[in-house]
Amino acid sequence: MNIIKTPIPDLLIIEPQVFGDSRGYFLESYQTDRYKDVGIVANFIQDNEAFSTFGVVRGLHYQLAPYAQAKLVRVVLGTVLDVAVDIRRDSPTFGQAFSIELSAENKKQFFVPRGFAHGYSVLSETAIFSYKCDNIYHPQSERGININDGSLAINWKIPPGQRIISAKDEMWPELAGAEINFRYGK
Repeated sequence: MNIIKTPIPDLLIIEPQVFGDSRGYFLESYQTDRYKDVGIVANFIQDNEAFSTFGVVRGLHYQLAPYAQAKLVRVVLGTVLDVAVDIRRDSPTFGQAFSIELSAENKKQFFVPRGFAHGYSVLSETAIFSYKCDNIYHPQSERGININDGSLAINWKIPPGQRIISAKDEMWPELAGAEINFRYGK
């Protein structure tokens, strides 16, 4: 597997080794020791999957510590624009967003550690988004940042009039007003 560092410390892109032939392909989507060897140390305890249609934008979600979640995300059908925002106080990249297209075709994975808000937009007709979490969902700790926060300058690649956003996600505050309890390096 190939690991690509992003401009934001600790966010990693993983390109798994894909073995293909006339029958299709095989890839190892996760193996604890291999991921630990490249610095991804997380005890993944829950797998989630979401099906969505074109224009759906989910996010930007996170859970406050100590219920924060690291995520290892990938797409098994379609294409999404995956976005992570550094919300670790004192981080040199605090408030910066990073985005990457994940697709069934490119088979890339994205590691989003604790201390990041996370979301995605569906660019294909349909998409199945799959991810591992290292902590369970804790509704009382759930928080979010509004996807339209101008300070983040995120291009979701979906025209505003075509975005499908939950009422809950539309109500999240901008980053400046968000409740955050993460510190860089801790």
